[in-house]
Amino acid sequence: MKKKKFSYAQNKPFTLDVKPGKYAWCSCGESRKQPFCDGNHEETGMYPVVVTITEEQTVHWCGCKSSENAPFCDGTHQKFIDA
Repeated sequence: MKKKKFSYAQNKPFTLDVKPGKYAWCSCGESRKQPFCDGNHEETGMYPVVVTITEEQTVHWCGCKSSENAPFCDGTHQKFIDA
């Protein structure tokens, strides 16, 4: 197992109830408004992933920023240890 690689990421999903709309998921891990983008990616060369949610639901947003199914959790965080 290895340590997480993004400063504001966490080794578990951000589980939130969301309403229909567009969401900008932070892919760089630098946002202080996790799991969503706050614009702190400018120096990282990474960009948010924008998704449209069409119905009210519970979403498991990737917290480790390493999911192969980004922006959604796929369990990849289980490979990391907390810093």
